[in-house]
Parts: sequence; structure tokens; C-alpha cells
Amino acid sequence: MSRKKLTTFVLYPLFGLMALIALLSAGIYALSAYRLGRPHQVTARAIAIPTGPSAVERGRHIASTRGCRECHGSDLAGNKVVDDPLVGKIYGPNLTRGAGGLAPESTDMDLIRAIRHGVARDGHTLLVMPSQEFTELSDEDLGAVIAFLKSVPAVDKPSGPVKPGPLARTLIVAGQLKLPAEIIDHQAVQIASIAPSVSSTYGKYLVSNCTGCHGSNLSGGKIPGAPPSWPVAANLTPHPANHVAHWTEAEFMTVIRTQKRPDGTALNPVMPAAFSAMTDVELKALWSYLQTLPAVQNSGA
Repeated sequence: MSRKKLTTFVLYPLFGLMALIALLSAGIYALSAYRLGRPHQVTARAIAIPTGPSAVERGRHIASTRGCRECHGSDLAGNKVVDDPLVGKIYGPNLTRGAGGLAPESTDMDLIRAIRHGVARDGHTLLVMPSQEFTELSDEDLGAVIAFLKSVPAVDKPSGPVKPGPLARTLIVAGQLKLPAEIIDHQAVQIASIAPSVSSTYGKYLVSNCTGCHGSNLSGGKIPGAPPSWPVAANLTPHPANHVAHWTEAEFMTVIRTQKRPDGTALNPVMPAAFSAMTDVELKALWSYLQTLPAVQNSGA
């Protein structure tokens, strides 16, 4: 075969493949940009925002134990969530009233819309805000969270970028990375309040905050949209192949509090240490609910 024919035989298919990859990349970018930017017409329901130290302290506890500080920082002025070439640069925004934080014209309804519906002030979906986990917060608890947010000191700090990378955009288009505003039932009416108690009912109310990583049935597996280096989430069902199935209630509480398993091995830092601040009542309620789950075998053992 002549050099010219060999070049044609090798290079033309290569150029074609490169063109196809470029076309697919452009399509993924365009579709993901549309999904991320399209407006959502959501009418949020107003709730009472309490005042006073007890409401603020209740809101502080909920924000702390539901992982708000993991993404927004200890001072709620913003924090890095992911900075990965494939997943993207994704930072939790500044939630304070300082420069670079919430806009001066932001209202309680804007916060309700963001927390409960996953929608920004201009109507586009928030990307990593786990509103699908917070949407079931009772009116009383959501009001307490907002009361706490309004009480935090202003911090002047620009909010970091939210720029999904190629993997995140591909997962969005493929439906593997769910966008909050697209999956929440915006017509649902939440409960007015729920009293903390050592019960599976209260445990189910609390466990919604675990579903983002551990899945809707809590059987674990790969965390959607997470960097490739992240581990699979543990299986929390009572299947005998899972670690949790062999723990006692006391061991479960110790694991959450110390971030160490009964055998002394440490949990991966991806597991939020913030859950250690849960009360005994909350942890016992979670354990009670986990015992009601059907046993499911999964790679997230």
C-alpha cells in the first residue's frame, strides 16, 4: 500500500471520529446548558418565619445536622464542594448578607423557593442544592432554618463558581445526575410540624437527608455525579452482607458520632461528620427506621 493510501486509510477515519466526538460534546453541552438554564415557574407557599433564640437555635441544629455547613462552610459564607476536572468546579454559595452573598433584595420566599423547590431567584434550577432531600421539611423546621440563616453574621466573600464539567454534563443529559427542580413535586403540601421522638416515623422524616448518597431505598452504590475517586455509598439496609446489619443500635450511634466502625476502621471523609451532632433521640429514630427497611443486596455494602 502506498504512503498516500495508507495516510488516507488511517487519517480519514480518525478525523471522522474526532468530528463525531466534537459533535457529541457540543450536543451534550447544549442540552445540559438548556436543562440548567431553563426557567421553572414555581409558586412557593408562604410559611411563618419565627423569631427568638429558641427558633434560631432549632434552625442552627437542623442546618448543622442536615449538612448545610458541609457545602456552605462553617460560617455559611461558601465552601468548595467539588473541584475536579471531570465533574467541574462546584462551590456552595455565600448565604450571608455580606458582599458576595445573598442579594440585598432577597426575601424569605426566595429562601423557601431555593430550599424547598431547588429553584433560584431567576427561576433556573440549582445544581447541587439537595432540595429533593429538604423539600419534606415541615413548615416549622423550614421556618426555623430560615430564622437561623437570617441571624448569621454577614461575611464579605464572593461566592465560588458553579461550573459543571464534562462528566457532570453528560450525566445530566443521561438522566443520571438529577436536577432538583425537575424531580421535586412542587405541588406537594408538607406537614406543619413533627415532634421529635424515638420512632420509625420520625426516623423516616430524618432519613430523607441520607437518600442523596445512599439512594431512595438506602441500598447504597455509586453516588450520582460524584468524582470517580469517591467511594460507593454504604448499603444501610439489613441485608446480612452489609456492615450495618451486624451493628447494634449503640454501635450505630457510636459510628455516626466517631466516624469509626466497630472494627476501628474510619469512615471515608465523604460521609458528613456533621451528622455526629444529632441528638440521641434523632439517632435512635434513624436506627428504628433502618430496621424497617427490606433487605437489599448491593455493591455499596
